[in-house]
Amino acid sequence: MAASSHNPFPRSPNPSTRSYDSSSVSSATSPRPQVQLLGNLIGSSSRPATAQTPQPIGIPPLPPVTQTGFQPYTPVTATSVMNRESLPPTDSVATTPGLSSAQLSANVSAQKRAYRQRRKDPSCDACRERKVKCDATETTSCSECSSRNVKCQFTKETNRRMSSIKQVQDLEKQIERVRRENSNLRRTLAERGEQMDVNADGAGQPLQHPPDLNSEPRMRKRAKPLLQEPSRARAAFRDFSRGVLKPPAPYRQPQVGVATFDRPRPPLPPKPTVDRLLHTYYGATHIMMPILHWPTLQHQVEELYQSTSNLQRVPMSWNSMFFAVLAVGSLFSSDPYPDRTLQAGELLEASRSLMDPWNNDFDLDNVRASFLVSLALNELNLKSAAWASLGVAVRSAQDLDLHLEVAGMSSRVEADMRRRVWWAIYVLDRSLAMEMGRPFMIDDADCDVALPEPFDDHFLHTEGPVPPPNAIPLTHFLHAIINIARSYSAMRKAFSSPVVEPPRLATFDNHFLACQKMFPEACEANNASLIAPHMLMPLAYLLSARLHLHRHNLAPGCPWEARIDAIQQCNATAIETANLIAQTNASLANTATALLVTHIFRSTLLLLFTGQYELASTCLRALKSIDVRRDVAIPCGRYLYFFLQILGGKRRELMSLLSRSATPSYHPQTTLPDPRAIQDALLKDEELLIYVSADMQASAETAWVWIGSEHEAPLAMPASAGAGPAHPDSRTGLSPKEREDWGGWDGLIDLARSFSSATASPAAGYAPQAQTLPPIKMEPGASMLPGAPTESGSSRNSPTAGGSTSGSRSTERISIANII
Repeated sequence: MAASSHNPFPRSPNPSTRSYDSSSVSSATSPRPQVQLLGNLIGSSSRPATAQTPQPIGIPPLPPVTQTGFQPYTPVTATSVMNRESLPPTDSVATTPGLSSAQLSANVSAQKRAYRQRRKDPSCDACRERKVKCDATETTSCSECSSRNVKCQFTKETNRRMSSIKQVQDLEKQIERVRRENSNLRRTLAERGEQMDVNADGAGQPLQHPPDLNSEPRMRKRAKPLLQEPSRARAAFRDFSRGVLKPPAPYRQPQVGVATFDRPRPPLPPKPTVDRLLHTYYGATHIMMPILHWPTLQHQVEELYQSTSNLQRVPMSWNSMFFAVLAVGSLFSSDPYPDRTLQAGELLEASRSLMDPWNNDFDLDNVRASFLVSLALNELNLKSAAWASLGVAVRSAQDLDLHLEVAGMSSRVEADMRRRVWWAIYVLDRSLAMEMGRPFMIDDADCDVALPEPFDDHFLHTEGPVPPPNAIPLTHFLHAIINIARSYSAMRKAFSSPVVEPPRLATFDNHFLACQKMFPEACEANNASLIAPHMLMPLAYLLSARLHLHRHNLAPGCPWEARIDAIQQCNATAIETANLIAQTNASLANTATALLVTHIFRSTLLLLFTGQYELASTCLRALKSIDVRRDVAIPCGRYLYFFLQILGGKRRELMSLLSRSATPSYHPQTTLPDPRAIQDALLKDEELLIYVSADMQASAETAWVWIGSEHEAPLAMPASAGAGPAHPDSRTGLSPKEREDWGGWDGLIDLARSFSSATASPAAGYAPQAQTLPPIKMEPGASMLPGAPTESGSSRNSPTAGGSTSGSRSTERISIANII
């Protein structure tokens, strides 16, 4: 007779794709009355019964491995047979005629004892279906599954005990495999100098950390030398490989008999002008980027001006580098505008005319010239041109293997100059890429050049550094700037996530705090000592890096809590910037770099946005003192004037709205709303956040203001293409009318003061001093402390407490009246 079509028991909680006959569970040795009694429950079959191990009815199946604990034992009842409930009444055991519940329980107990006494290990699913003997153990698969190349698993009801064991063993094997993979991954990352961290979700992912302060880059692998010196092969290889390849830079020999690039030499500037420009170059650039050995440069300049009749004897690369040095020095001179910029443009053109566009054999002066031209173009606010020129410097430096630490240099001075030039290019590459939102041109994994020696130029000699016992060996800031710039790679990795999590932010903040300790104590946030204005130039790298780090979370894709925290952290950096400006003992007019001006501009935006109007006025007065000396200052002032107008309009709208909502209709007078409520509403304004983000919108990866503008009509831009560095339209991006009619610095400062409801006294005069640059170090025994003030009697940038009481009250009344 065929099997019954109605079977209330499913064959398995994990049904197999193949058919399964449950009648094979019963055994011929089982008590006969029990088989007859439960015949209608288990089902009948036309196949003869085999000696399979019976299913113990009184033992519930084991829970799945995902369950935390085992369920307690449950005896068989009318509503629970084999841990199944809600049986049909007609199939219930209690309705079976001829046998009571007590007799059924006794039979089940007897069967359980008999089953446990003769029980053997169950068979796997495949052996059960094929009805063959299974020789599986708790650690190995059975021979049947191994020969058929199938998974040996235990998923049937009768095999639950073995199934749980197998699953636990499989999980243990998977855990062990994951541990091995993690160990191999950690070993690989350790070889690369990276680390493995665990994020907030608990998932391990490689996170790049800033390198330790003054830590040397990881050395790249080199070829192992032969046991026997290959001098014969080297000589033949050098001869017959010409035209096929170039030896590495330290092993190249100068070309002989090759036609060199020669151009008419531009006339040299007068010697007093050269001395003055070299002095400004030293105080504004050399203290941060000492790519020249200063005693050697001074000696070469003296020799040049002793015999000016035969300039053709001077190497073309050195002559180009010399004019580039003078161009950078001219940008920081005290010459009036526009004479200073015109002179810098002429010197840059002279340097460019001496560069061979088809040069195939570079030297160190070629690299220096390209780097200095890029630096000058960046100060002239020609950032794309600076980016292109920097690419030439990077490629020519790599052609000379400056990115690698090479052996065999005969002079310690030459070896250290190679390191200094490379690290200066590295710093400019990192800072320009972060400012413009461009990718880095230099990969850290490709470089293993050591850090420069921590000594000034006057202590470096051919045999090595010889510092005097009573002198400070290092006064420039290249090492501090390098430690800051090396963290940019890890920051860019962190920016690949939509939100920089607090643990990562804390890691970078701790690194920047350690970098700040490399500067003099007067530069710390809690120190009120006076500092020289040129100290802010290297500090601009640190302050702008912190601002770049935290303002990443201003994007609309970040949670609102993260955006509020980003505003607070950026505001803290802006407040520290304003306090440092107030601590300077002279004007920033002749010392400010384009990076410092841009950072002050960002800080002013944040201070105005968060209601710190007095501190914002300090930054505005600093920008006013710089004015046309940096071409980026005028566009920044125009943007700030526009932002204040938008901010003022939104403030008036919020004050009117909150006044109407807070004042009852029967009240005869209008009360002022809570300033904190107005400020909180302004912080949540998405349009203002776009304006505060400013140059974040310059990168396609971080910008969100341009989304949806594909079908809008483009704005008409001023035609300044091909004008060169001498034309102000190309340097500022503004037309003459836009440069004149934007409101002016005085109008901007007055507009910022009108926003403040607190008492504001008139600001002290911001008069530039005659000497704001550090002196040139002329003798080996002299020491120049960059942190020492140049002139203690100079004016301060911050407003001083002055004015009469009546004047303050009048200012207060005017401010409140303007707000109302």
